[in-house]
Amino acid sequence: MKNSKPTAHARALRLRADLYALIRRFFAEREVLEVETPMLSMAGNTDPNIESFRLEFTGPRSAGASSRWLRTSPEFPLKRLLAAGIGDCYELGRVFRNGEAGTRHNPEFTMLEWYRVGWDHHRLMDETAELLKAALALAGRRATVRDTSFRQLYLDKFGFDPMSAPEEELRSPLGVYDIDPDGLTRDDWLDLLMTHLIQPSIPASRILLVYDYPVSQCALARIRPGTPAVAERFEAYLGPLELANGYHELTDPDEQRARFELDLARRRARNAAEPAIDERLLAALPRLPGCAGVALGVDRLLMALLGTDKIADVLAFPFERA
Repeated sequence: MKNSKPTAHARALRLRADLYALIRRFFAEREVLEVETPMLSMAGNTDPNIESFRLEFTGPRSAGASSRWLRTSPEFPLKRLLAAGIGDCYELGRVFRNGEAGTRHNPEFTMLEWYRVGWDHHRLMDETAELLKAALALAGRRATVRDTSFRQLYLDKFGFDPMSAPEEELRSPLGVYDIDPDGLTRDDWLDLLMTHLIQPSIPASRILLVYDYPVSQCALARIRPGTPAVAERFEAYLGPLELANGYHELTDPDEQRARFELDLARRRARNAAEPAIDERLLAALPRLPGCAGVALGVDRLLMALLGTDKIADVLAFPFERA
């Protein structure tokens, strides 16, 4: 008896396996080392827009702090490896974010994160596009690549400078949506312009690379002085889906500590949990070589390859069935 035709779900799982194999070939050919880092840490992600899962360890006290955090990305331990001299490296593995569940989000998902020593965000941006084009070929698809600065993207789309335009001007194009402005910041309005008006207009056959963000959105990126100063980071989109976020990495431990403390102050104002600052990362930063790093959502990439807007379509078992 002949095997029955595989279901759409089975095809998605096979495509995931093929994508993992492609990723490992891609980096093996470029001599980027695959590593594996802890999923549980004594320190957590301080980003006020990301919530971590917290767990309690019941073993001996000699093992360290009992409160542990499931990683939201492997960024901090990967940087510690870079500081120890490991060189170009990547990790492909599961990460966890509390409270993120919906059509495009699953609390447990797969992230690819890699670092290139001696590179800036522009060079890494180009390599990210190469990987995306290789992944598209798995699905028999191709895409054109466009790169643009954050500032130019908004100038082209809306006719105003996102770095200096009054907040009222930022809000104007969103008037067609019923958005409660209470508590929204300038960065929130910029983000809403991206998610509501820019992303939906990106063709499915387009890889869009956006670089040099407002300083207020620097995260863990270097800031380049100028008029205006910019954060040396980039984001990659395939059609309307945001897939990757990369930085020309900050190596100043004092500046990084100040950013962590600001994050915690914002969390405190919201009565949100305050994860411990990663002191081991801060201790390693003075030895971190100049580098660029990027995190890419693998499930989002699979969604783009299959042309679906439901993350459940690319998972063996989504959160509600796990």
